[in-house]
Amino acid sequence: MMGVYNWIVSGAECFIVCLLILIQPTCAGDFVSINCCAALNSTDKNNISWIPDYGWFPNDANCQNITRAANHTGYDKIRFFQIDSGKRCYNLPTNKDQDYLIRGTFLYGYSVGFSLSFDVLIGVTRISTVKSFEDLKAEDLKVEGIFRATNQHMDFCLVHDKGSPYISQLELRPLEDSVYLQRKATTVLKLVSRIGVGNAGDGIRHPDDHFDRIWENPNNERIFISPDSTPARSIIFNASTTVPLKVLKTALTHQDRLEFVHNSLNAEDHNYTLFLYFLELNSTISPRQRVFNIYVNNELHHKEFDIQANGSYYNEVELNVIAKESLNLTLIKVKNRSVFGPILNAYEILQVYPWVQGTNQQDVDTIEMVKNKLLLLNKENLVLQSWSGDPCSPLPWKGLTCQQMNGSPVIIRLNISSSNLRGPLPANITGLTNLMQLNVSHNDFTGKIPEFPSSSKLTSVDLSSNDLVGFLPNSLTSLPNLTSLYYGCNAHFSKESPSFNSSRLATDYGACERQGSTSEIQGIVIGTVACGSFILALGVALICIYRQKFLSLANFDGNRHPMTRNAIFSLPSSDDVDFKSITIQVFTLEYIENATHKYKTLIGEGGFGSVFRGILPDGQEVAVKVRSSTSIQGTREFENELNLLSSIRHENLVPLLGYCCENDQQILVYPFMSNGSLQDRLNGEAAKRKTLDWPTRLSIALGAARGKKFKIIFHYSGLTHLHTFAGRCIIHRDVKSSNILLDQSMNAKVADFGFSKYAPQEGDSGASLEVRGTAGYLDPEYYSTQHLSAKSDVFSFGVVLLEIVSGREPLNIHRPRNEWSLVEWAKPFIRESKIDEIVDSSIKGGYHAEAMWRVVEAALACIEPFSAYRPCMADIVRELEDALIIENNASEYMKSIDSIGGYSLGGSNRFSIVIDKKNVLPPPTPTPTVPSPINSQALAPLEPR
Repeated sequence: MMGVYNWIVSGAECFIVCLLILIQPTCAGDFVSINCCAALNSTDKNNISWIPDYGWFPNDANCQNITRAANHTGYDKIRFFQIDSGKRCYNLPTNKDQDYLIRGTFLYGYSVGFSLSFDVLIGVTRISTVKSFEDLKAEDLKVEGIFRATNQHMDFCLVHDKGSPYISQLELRPLEDSVYLQRKATTVLKLVSRIGVGNAGDGIRHPDDHFDRIWENPNNERIFISPDSTPARSIIFNASTTVPLKVLKTALTHQDRLEFVHNSLNAEDHNYTLFLYFLELNSTISPRQRVFNIYVNNELHHKEFDIQANGSYYNEVELNVIAKESLNLTLIKVKNRSVFGPILNAYEILQVYPWVQGTNQQDVDTIEMVKNKLLLLNKENLVLQSWSGDPCSPLPWKGLTCQQMNGSPVIIRLNISSSNLRGPLPANITGLTNLMQLNVSHNDFTGKIPEFPSSSKLTSVDLSSNDLVGFLPNSLTSLPNLTSLYYGCNAHFSKESPSFNSSRLATDYGACERQGSTSEIQGIVIGTVACGSFILALGVALICIYRQKFLSLANFDGNRHPMTRNAIFSLPSSDDVDFKSITIQVFTLEYIENATHKYKTLIGEGGFGSVFRGILPDGQEVAVKVRSSTSIQGTREFENELNLLSSIRHENLVPLLGYCCENDQQILVYPFMSNGSLQDRLNGEAAKRKTLDWPTRLSIALGAARGKKFKIIFHYSGLTHLHTFAGRCIIHRDVKSSNILLDQSMNAKVADFGFSKYAPQEGDSGASLEVRGTAGYLDPEYYSTQHLSAKSDVFSFGVVLLEIVSGREPLNIHRPRNEWSLVEWAKPFIRESKIDEIVDSSIKGGYHAEAMWRVVEAALACIEPFSAYRPCMADIVRELEDALIIENNASEYMKSIDSIGGYSLGGSNRFSIVIDKKNVLPPPTPTPTVPSPINSQALAPLEPR
């Protein structure tokens, strides 16, 4: 019924059409067009001016030409970014609340790596992943999005995944008065297809399209079009359109139905918006003569659509649909109601992404000013060069820690210690209103310390080891939340002692070597609240460990399977002890990636890096710990843990199965602990938290610490085993609930030995070159004196025991001030025999009072501020064993006398079963590293009051 339209265009029509085309805006003055790595500015055939990108990235060492086909005449340069992790961003100027189109071009060529992957972000919203593999067809990739600017600039970012991210061209186009985001201001639209349905030539763009949208013809898009569709062509001169007439003057039509199928959508359900553009090309057709239904994936979305229903030859339709894998657009004639079949001139398919909120704008503006100030004298600084894009999302800048607050991330910690920075300390730092910890130590900062607002939330400040001058401002020393302040080793700083707001403030008083605490209370506070928080900000580790280096790349067979090394690794000791050979496998990076399905399942994050779940070919589940390049823990911690776990193995220590050291990757592989960590179970996120009854908690504590005999040559388990290993004590240095892992049978295993080291022997200074630990668990004596002993682990284990009893975190500044520190909160209740006040509500009524008291008294002994008064781990083990025996026997006893009510559950009365008081925790046993205790009554049982 319908054939090819062969309309004759009159001279008058031609004149009007030309006029309409000429009056469309052609100015590209507001365009931003970047040719990455170009030598000069240029203007192309479309009258678009292009500039190089050296204003963003001045280094041309990362530029290269790509190998193209001989007849290729287009742009052929790429900029690649050699980053192991993190992101690189182009910051582009925008007008707030203006809509924009942004388009990145990633040229394909033989010199582009076959194995790479990186994400593309607008702001912090991910819209695409660029991948390149051997089977990729030789074509260029364009990633285009439409967004509404939220500020005076916008970031276009490439986020590293695998290989080196790269880009060739970047374009930003304002979309004035466009309809794209009229009802979607809080979304980003990613272009899937933009088709001029009847086009037969190359893509139509500027100056025909004043937005510089690129309209492709169907042949370029590899889409299915229903057979027997016929081209239509004519000119209608009485239409106001939002699409170039050059696009609309061609169309496809069919006497019954038109169908367009796209088969390359995401594999999961996703929201899409379709814009359909119709221009009636037959001026003889009247309203209601061309009526059709519009379906998407066989679902009716527009019934009895008539192009001329609004009185014009031109009409648009917006459809919002959910689809996966494929999208089928079908136009079907309404039979018996329509004379002519459906027609379509152009359409766009756009994928809808919710706009992801970036960092608090005040923090963004402030940290950018800090960065710009620092760059004035530190242009080549690698830390500053890595500061790109949003400071917190999706990956925080090196040295920054962020947390969510009121729906957006804020900066709470700035640690640029030992970053080789010089020049004046930027005063803008004081504008980070949510900053809690500031560490700028060990740089070459000059000038005066800026004034801080009284509203500052700072709890910890370290200005030491710089070249600052002047005085400590009162605005800093009087901050209400400040608990630690260090400013020593500033040669030209005033020697006059300032007045501090609190006598409990931890400080070095301007000295180069920090002084010890002067009272028991000050030592406790330093170790549990202030200093623990400060330690999180310390930057550089110096692990002094005796060991022979053995790391090297593995040799592989032809099948690239990992070759096993059967080796005997041993830690040197004063006793020449022979160790049983422990097999540690050396894995290839390919093997690790296959086992983890390319790091698909993230199960944890730590100071070393991310932990992923994997499955080995034999079916064993594993936890794969991958070092992050931004981690403050480095090669020494990696080698330290590898060396230690290659030398010892025990049922209460997480064993090391293997490692990978390839392509600058450092990876450790352990058995998967299906019940997570003790921290997860006690106070982790809701999905991981699970109530543990008292007997289970007691068994976990004993598993982490106890000293039962073991069958080969190892004599103690858990921490006790470490402290008595081979005649020389190994100190863990990071004992905490997140490092106590639980297997499928809820057996406790101590993990994470990256900070472990030998206890000093006779003749050693005993001083540690660094202090390692975690806020809330840190031994105050170790922190203040820097003298390390096994009793430092004992203190941390005491905090873990309090966690087990109370279910509380060791440090929580969101609680009332007197409850920040678990240790300081719990002590008064214990000393007043009110332990029911600290017991976790989920286990009240489910414990034997005597067993609970044993554990609480053990914890109290462990957290003595002076190490001489703390027990050793073997003593703690005996007390926990007694507690477990009491608990188990009491359960049986209760069953036998329950009818006469002779068993008391919970509460503060200590009588339940007659206990031999000789078996309670004895006074501490002196060790070679700790002086004999002065007060032998430190561990005497508390009597009820």
